Amino acid sequence: MKPFLKLISAVGLALTVGPAFLVFAGVMTWHRYATWMLVGTLLWFFSAPFWMKHHEEGSM
Repeated sequence: MKPFLKLISAVGLALTVGPAFLVFAGVMTWHRYATWMLVGTLLWFFSAPFWMKHHEEGSM
C-alpha cells in the first residue's frame, strides 16, 4: 500500500509543477493549468500524510 501512495504523491507533485512549464511555453491555457494544479494539490495532500514519517515531539 505504501508504494502505491508514494506513486500517487509523485503524480500529484508532477501535476503541480509540470503544467506551469507548459503555460510558460504557451502550450496550455491558464484555466486548464489551474484545474491540473488543483488536481495535483488534492492528490498530494490526500496521499502524502499516509506514507510520510511522523516524528513525535521530543524524539530526535
